[in-house]
Amino acid sequence: MEQPEGIHPPTDWTGSDDPDNPRNFPLARRFLGIASVTLLAFVSGFAGAIYAPAQDAVMDAMDCSSEVAILPLALYNLGMAFGPIVGAPLSETYGRKAVYIVTTPIFILFIVGAIVSKTISSLILCRFFAAVFGSSNVSNASATILDYTHDKDRGSVLAVYYAIPTVAATGAPLVGGFVMLGTGDWRCTQWVPIILSGVFYCLLFFTKETYKAVILRRRAIRLGLVSGSRMNKGKGFRHFFVVLFQRPIHMLLTEPIVTFVSLYNGLLFGLLYAFVTSISWVFSEYYGFDRTGQALSYIAVTPGTFVACIPQVFIDKFFFQQRLRSWKQIHGPDARMPPEARLISALAGSFLLPVSLLILSWTANFRVHWIVPMVFQGLSMFSCLLVYSGANLFMLDTYGSLYGASASGAMMFSRYILSCAFPLFTLQMFEGLGVGWATTLLAFVTLLLAPIPWIFWVYGPRIRKASKYETTS
Repeated sequence: MEQPEGIHPPTDWTGSDDPDNPRNFPLARRFLGIASVTLLAFVSGFAGAIYAPAQDAVMDAMDCSSEVAILPLALYNLGMAFGPIVGAPLSETYGRKAVYIVTTPIFILFIVGAIVSKTISSLILCRFFAAVFGSSNVSNASATILDYTHDKDRGSVLAVYYAIPTVAATGAPLVGGFVMLGTGDWRCTQWVPIILSGVFYCLLFFTKETYKAVILRRRAIRLGLVSGSRMNKGKGFRHFFVVLFQRPIHMLLTEPIVTFVSLYNGLLFGLLYAFVTSISWVFSEYYGFDRTGQALSYIAVTPGTFVACIPQVFIDKFFFQQRLRSWKQIHGPDARMPPEARLISALAGSFLLPVSLLILSWTANFRVHWIVPMVFQGLSMFSCLLVYSGANLFMLDTYGSLYGASASGAMMFSRYILSCAFPLFTLQMFEGLGVGWATTLLAFVTLLLAPIPWIFWVYGPRIRKASKYETTS
């Protein structure tokens, strides 16, 4: 279709009250949209970690070693690492909702494949590909929430969202442990995420597309301003492999903000899976917990992760929002405030985390009452979430809705690569070094990375100015 002379396709909303802008949707629709993607992200994380208590049963049923039985857990995380490389930028081309609608049923089918698996190799492969297709639910959710929320609400909403997938990873072993106690069948642990994802998937059909570029393109097609025809196959092939596949990797390798936020958050998620792998061993070896006690030993890390959203909400309301209002009064109502103010929680968590890990390590090593290391496990996860949420808010505010999903996908790549690696050596490390020195080693690594948010706090504007991508600069 020829574009009429003097008429150009829209590149922005018609105004602050544009009804197609997801931030202007009715409150109920916005709540439903945020809830649906958050719950699907919950299931994707939950499906990975619920396998942890089933390892011994799989080892017996499939006659394999413990090193092999851990692979369905580790390689699930590997699948979560690779999925967003395609899923995140695809959402920026075809829309967020299209990716959720297509990938979630495939995720469910592969979990079904895991249930009917007769060999350990098929179980590993099915869980790996389930993760590849389920990972978009996690990587795209934060960008979808960004589409829905104004500056004044974003920090509080994302603070709660960042807690949900992590609560899934810490709460799933608790649920899985009781499923195993009740049934003794590892396959029952895999039915739980299937049921949850089926219920939450239905909510998607009552939501609307949220990605700005896709909404404006559809509007232009509807108004006859551009052709609705597809690009030719050659251009489509090049667009997919050059633009879509390379963008998250390019950002990971060339954008210092994405690189170091990804490295730090990757370590934090690796630490989470170190806990998932080692907690039951620690309380069995050092405190003599039976199977019921080992299942309950996961209970401390779950409230620690969820409670972390509370100070994040207070920081947003009483620190960030006050500065945002002052900024807009000076620079105008549409001005974007520099995102460094989002780092406050990360600054606090960066040094609270190694201290918590050190206390955890030696109270457990000297068999101080079991409640003490449990409390500091929870405080360690609390610190992780402070860093994770603050650093991610900073990164998302830096790249905005245009490149936010790709930046999030790049971060998830690093996050899940490390969470794949940690289960492969954590238990052997704890058995070899003991809980004291093994956890001290983890504390030392977190201390080495602690300066990262402080560097962004001081040099963030200069780093953003040098970016090759659109930022708040």
